[in-house]
Order: sequence, then C-alpha cells, then structure tokens
Amino acid sequence: MYIGAIFFPLVGAIISGFFGRLIGDKAAQWTTVFFMALAAICGLTNFVNVALGHAPATVELFTWMNVGGLQFSWALRYDTVAAVMVGMVTLTSTMIHMYSVGYMSHDPTTPRFFAYLSLFTFMMLMLVTADNLVQLFFGWEGIGLASYLLIGYWYEKESANRAAMKAFIVNRVGDLFFMMGMALTFWTFGTVEFDGIFQGVAAAQSQTIGGIPVLELIALLLFLGAMGKSAQIGLHTWLPDAMEGPTPVSALIHAATLVTAGVFLMARMSPLVEYAPNVLGIITFIGATTAFFAATVGCVQNDIKRVIAYSTCSQLGYMFFAIGVGAYQGAVFHLFTHAFFKALLFLSAGSVIHAMSDEQDIRKMGGIWKKIPITYAMFWIGSLALAGIPLFAGYYSKDFVLEAAFAGHGWTASYAFIMGMLAALMTAFYSWRLIILTFHGAPRADHHTMEHVHESPAVMLVPLFVLGVGALFAGAVFAPYFVGHDWVEFWNNSIVNAPHNHIMHDAHEVPSWVPLAPTVAGVVGIAIGYVFYMFVPSLPGRLAAAFPGLYRFLLNKWYFDELYDFLFVRPARRLAYWLWKVGDAKVIDGMPNGAASLTAAAAGRVTKFQTGRVANYAFTMIIGVVLFVSIFLFGIGR
Repeated sequence: MYIGAIFFPLVGAIISGFFGRLIGDKAAQWTTVFFMALAAICGLTNFVNVALGHAPATVELFTWMNVGGLQFSWALRYDTVAAVMVGMVTLTSTMIHMYSVGYMSHDPTTPRFFAYLSLFTFMMLMLVTADNLVQLFFGWEGIGLASYLLIGYWYEKESANRAAMKAFIVNRVGDLFFMMGMALTFWTFGTVEFDGIFQGVAAAQSQTIGGIPVLELIALLLFLGAMGKSAQIGLHTWLPDAMEGPTPVSALIHAATLVTAGVFLMARMSPLVEYAPNVLGIITFIGATTAFFAATVGCVQNDIKRVIAYSTCSQLGYMFFAIGVGAYQGAVFHLFTHAFFKALLFLSAGSVIHAMSDEQDIRKMGGIWKKIPITYAMFWIGSLALAGIPLFAGYYSKDFVLEAAFAGHGWTASYAFIMGMLAALMTAFYSWRLIILTFHGAPRADHHTMEHVHESPAVMLVPLFVLGVGALFAGAVFAPYFVGHDWVEFWNNSIVNAPHNHIMHDAHEVPSWVPLAPTVAGVVGIAIGYVFYMFVPSLPGRLAAAFPGLYRFLLNKWYFDELYDFLFVRPARRLAYWLWKVGDAKVIDGMPNGAASLTAAAAGRVTKFQTGRVANYAFTMIIGVVLFVSIFLFGIGR
C-alpha cells in the first residue's frame, strides 16, 4: 500500500508516454486513470492507518548515497502530515485524470498529456513522502519539470511557451535559495535526513554564521525557496500566466499540488522553523501581504481562470501567515480543504469554458445558468467554501487561520489578521462577481456560441460531484482532528510546536466576535457583489472611471511584471546583446577568425613565388645560400 500509492502513477505515466500510440488514445487515458485510482485507494487506506490509526511507518527502498559523511537512503516517510498529503493528492489527482478524459477528448496527443499529468503526480508524491532533504528536492525539481511540460503542453502557442518558461525561470530563483539552505543544513547538522536534523536542533540553537543564528538563516533560505513554488508576493508572477495550460493542469497545479509544496516544506521543517522567531515574523508579513495583494487583483480580472488563480495566490498567503504565527496544523488544514474547493472551482470553470466553445472572458458570458445547471450548482458550492460561509469546508479552516492570527503575538500577527479580514471580504466579492458575470444577466456571447452551450458529459461531472462532497464536508468532518481537541494525538509529532508556542490553545480562546468576523466579512462581500453586478450594474464602470489610476494599477497586477521587465529583463537582454555582438562576434570569433585570415593572406602572397620556372627557383636557392653563409660568417666574426 505504501509503495503503490507513490509508484502507481509512475507506471501509468510510463505506459501512456512510451506505449500510448501502440495501445491507442482511449486505452492510454483510461490506463492512467486506472493506475491513479489504485494510487488513491492506497493513499486513502494509508491515511486511515497512519493518521487515524496513529501508526506511522518508514519504508526504506535502498541506500541512495554513502560518500564520506553524506549518507541517506531513498525511503518513504509515512507520518500524519505525509499521509494527509498523499491521500489528498491521490484523490484529487484521480478526479482530475477522470475529468481530463472528457475535457481533452478532442486533443490529438492525449497520451502525452496523461503521461505528463501522471508524472507530475508521482513527483509530488515523492516530495511529500521524502525522508530527507535531497529526496524532497528531487520531487521539488520533478514537479518543476512536469509543470513546465504541462503549462507549455500546447507548445504551438507562443503564449504557452512563454508562460512555461516564465514558471520555470521564476521557480529556479527560489530553488537556488532552497539549495543553499540544504547545503547549510548539512554543514550544520552533518546530515540531510529529517530525524537527524530535528534531533540536532537543540544543540544548534547557539550556533551562528557571520553573526547570524544558523537556524534563522536555514529557515530563511528554505522559506525563500518555498516562496517560488507557492507564489508568494515577489515570486508570484508565474502563477497567473500558468493558466495557459489546459484547465485540468490548472486544477492540479494550483489547487492540490505544486503551489502547496512550499507550505508543506515549512510544516515539515516545523521543529527547526519554530526556533527562528525573526523568520517567522517575515513569513507572517509576506503571507499576509500576499493574501491582500492577490485579493485586490482578483477583483478586477476578466479571465475566468485568472480570477481563480489569484484566489489561489491569496489563499496561499493565508497558509503562510498561519505558518508564521506558529499554527502549522491550521496551515495544513487550510491546504487540505482548499484542495477540494479550489479544484472544484477550476474544473467547474473548465466545464464553463467547454460549454462556451473555449471562451474564457467573463465579459462575453452571462445568461447560461439554466443551460448548465449542474456546473452552476458546483460553482456555488466551491464559491461558498472559498468565501468561508458556515458549514462549508473553507469556513472551518480559514476561520481557524484568522483566529490563530488574532491570538498570535507581535505586530506581524495583528497585521496578518487585518489583511486576512480584508482579503476575506474581497474573496467573497470577486467570487460572486465571477458567478454573476459568468452565469447571470443577459447573454453577452454571440448567437452561435449561445446555441451550442451544453452541460458537460458524465465523465466530467462525476469528478465535480466528488470534489463537491469534499468542499461541503471536509471541514466539518476533519476539523476536530486537524485543529480541534484531538489535534495532538492526530498529528502525533509529525508537526512540532515548541514548548513556548501555545497558539493551538490560544486560537480557541479568542473573544467570541473573532470567529464571527470572517463570516460577516464574507456575507458583506457577497452583498457588495450583488449590488455591483446584479442590482446596479453600471456602478463598477462609474467607479473605474472615477478612479482610473487605481483601476489600472489593479488591472495591471500592481505592475510587478513591468517592474521586473525594467529591472531584470531589459538589462539582461542588453547584456546578452553586447556579449553576442562584442564578446562573441568580435572577441571570441574575432581572434581565431583574424588569425585564420592572416594565415590565408600570407599563404596567398607566398603562392606568388610558385611560378613553375626553374631559373626562379635556382635564383631563390642562391639567395638563401648567400643569406645563410652571411649569417654564419657574421656569427664567427663576433
């Protein structure tokens, strides 16, 4: 069961990737779905045994490296946090694989797509079950490679190629810091295995490097690595562009897997991060700022997938400021519930795009809810969970994160609570803006498109139902285990809170108005959405005209892309052009080419002596002899 949950997706990827043409498109698709279903069965069984049955295990596959002091094995670490991630990833990925059978039915290269999808899932599972930092980094880079392949799947589109390159390059920035943190970890602890690292934390608390506490520096470097994968502000610019990939890719990457890898890393390293209070403050500030920033941008986007993408970015901010205040369990809980309702929203958006003949601009939709009622209902469930409305999954996890921020210490925790509340209001607003513009009002699409609007096939709707159940009940069912009174027994030391960290207790002791505040913010946001887009639809346009600078600022995503283009892209291009024209053409090519030209010119002149006349050759020989004798006599004379 432990091995199957990880390696079944790899088997499906190999069969589809190498034998897809041989067995045919349909066989390749359903083969990967079958192996993903087997992985999900194994993953959910492992969740029951490990997390609910309190029976962690480590399965050692083989010794990976044993060179000098660097020794580690390739092993599968199944503790509670890993079991939660494996169960969630395998279940959501299975649903996305099944959904893709219908969504990608007209694509000419589906075996390649399903191979990439299963490869991505395998790499994510390798990451979350890693027993050491190097194995985790293998999965980390693996999902980076697979995401590059999936985002750029439609490689004939220039925009897809650019988006894939952007995601790959931005993530390499974060990965550089991750590698530095991994090297410093080995230098400090003499091992990269988690057990050895965590056992050495107490002894390392007094160590410094360059006057900086070594634990602070390790935590900072690992967090900077996590910022790239989890799209925190500054390294977030790749995430909205990644919508160029097929919609199932968006659901997989931006709901349950790649973007949550950074949150998982911080939770996994909690025994070390707990003793880096300054870095925890930085994490809190960055996470809270990201939650607010992405929510503001989501309020004005017009692409149905980009709105949901910025929502993902915002929710990741919640997870990180939960990490920052020490509520690692709350961060993983929100990660868990978010996987269901965000995958549901992305797949529902894909169902809308499918119905609207590949149209993604919500300004060209409207008036379709009666034609696709099941998709409409699923969109409502996902949005209610995202907005944190009571009884839905997001209500339990997001509210706990905000309660933890309120109970946290220091100005960064207060800042996180304020930013989180503002983001909660805007989240509800842009969610209902999306619903109203997409499904309600007069149809804004052309007549031909509206004639062909239809509900998705069963193979696409069944995954929506399964994810909808998760969006409805995952919070209520699992809250007592993840963050309730049973949390100590449930987590079983897979996530560690230091003795000085009482946040899990304090979060339950906040004033009674604090748990109500996010719900009030959500309801207010929904009400504003109805006023703006249902009751007074001219109001958004008037506000945009009244505040054109603010509207452009938000529409252009705070001008991060333009800023990076000015600071990094243009100087890099100018430098590359100079190295090409001067360094390469004139210096590197110029020197050997110049020497070759001189040789050729000299040879051309020498050939003039080749006249074919014996008298000329004899004369030349005599001149040579005279010169030789003269030089010889001159030497004797000296």
